[in-house]
Amino acid sequence: MSMLRALRRRVLTPNVRETHLDRRGFHVKNPEAKNQLETVGATFLQGYAYAVEARSAAEAEEWLETVPRAYRGFAYEGAGMGAVMLDSLTGSKRLAGFLEGEGARHDYMIWVGVGWAMARLPKFLWPDVTEIDPVLRWLILDGYGFHQAYFKTDAYVRKPHLTHPFSWKGGDDTYSQRVLDQGIGRALWFVGGTDPDVVAGLIAAYPEHRHGDLYAGSGLACTYAGSADETELKRFAEHAGKHLPNLAQGSAFASEARVKAGTIIDHTKMASRVLCAGRTPEEASRVCLETRPTGCDGGAIPAFETWRQEIARQIVVPAYSQKGASA
Repeated sequence: MSMLRALRRRVLTPNVRETHLDRRGFHVKNPEAKNQLETVGATFLQGYAYAVEARSAAEAEEWLETVPRAYRGFAYEGAGMGAVMLDSLTGSKRLAGFLEGEGARHDYMIWVGVGWAMARLPKFLWPDVTEIDPVLRWLILDGYGFHQAYFKTDAYVRKPHLTHPFSWKGGDDTYSQRVLDQGIGRALWFVGGTDPDVVAGLIAAYPEHRHGDLYAGSGLACTYAGSADETELKRFAEHAGKHLPNLAQGSAFASEARVKAGTIIDHTKMASRVLCAGRTPEEASRVCLETRPTGCDGGAIPAFETWRQEIARQIVVPAYSQKGASA
């Protein structure tokens, strides 16, 4: 059986060379940023491999918990993709097993990983997203959009005026395009090699009405994946201009994901302070939790979007002002 699991891993797992910046044609800012982004990619694939090779979700989680804290969320993201691939091909319940176990603390990242799997699977093998939390299931499209920009960069990034029709059972198709842009924006942090000037230039090439969502995705990536110093993040915030609330909202999402999973690192603290108006990651996370809706009306503007808007509205107000107002 161990040989069968090893074969399953070999057949189902993408080649790590596909995550190398040189192979992808992504911008290289410096050796340190290159190493960081390639480590993220390798860790994602490590998590994917754990998900498809382990005998159970519990065994996979034991392996995932050995990944260094800074990168553990990326491993769970990869595991989310691997679980869906395995479930779709074998009929197992690996995804459910993760979400019922230790993976529940990493559910944001796991949902993003589900989107990666959907980008690789034929539509008839997609999971039934209607059974997923109506607010958080939008994160699946973030993963789908990231995958497309990361692996189909010519079509999704280098030809920014192209449109890519998309339809799924998870919600309104028009709004779905906006969430895909949030995933594309997250990928732009990788395509641009964590260089704020390059990333801002990539965003500027898209039609103006897409900039807010692209900055939101990039805000999440620059806070969660990192590899930018304080000066660079301040410059990125200047580039965002009127879209600074979107950038801050994405950053707050990243803080919430790391706070919930217990994977806060020094970069999270610095990025949250710079992009979330002086807040600690815990304070930014609290804004996300306190504004999260309890359901979804299923309309053209779903609860996920009203949640994002409220986070953006609150997060740009300095933390000391919030404390003063509640005193």
